[in-house]
Amino acid sequence: MKRVIVDYKKLNKDILNLLVEKFPDGYSDRDIIYFKNHHNDTIEAVEVKTNDTIYLVKISERLAGVMQDYEDTTLDTDIPSAVTKEQIGGELSFDN
Repeated sequence: MKRVIVDYKKLNKDILNLLVEKFPDGYSDRDIIYFKNHHNDTIEAVEVKTNDTIYLVKISERLAGVMQDYEDTTLDTDIPSAVTKEQIGGELSFDN
């Protein structure tokens, strides 16, 4: 099986889907894998797998935000995030 290290900046749609499916509520400390790179720097990553590849996605402060933004854009946009009093009385009005 092939192992690929990926930075969050280079995530494609397929890997983002895998991440969001595996970690729908975000990842925790127990999900993190630690290893040394060729410069002997410690790298922190989370792992997602396909049939032929293990992806080690490097963790950064931005990874969780990228995952959340991606999940938010893939949700059905027809569902309002908040309903106001005006919706009950007639027309729809949504809070942003």
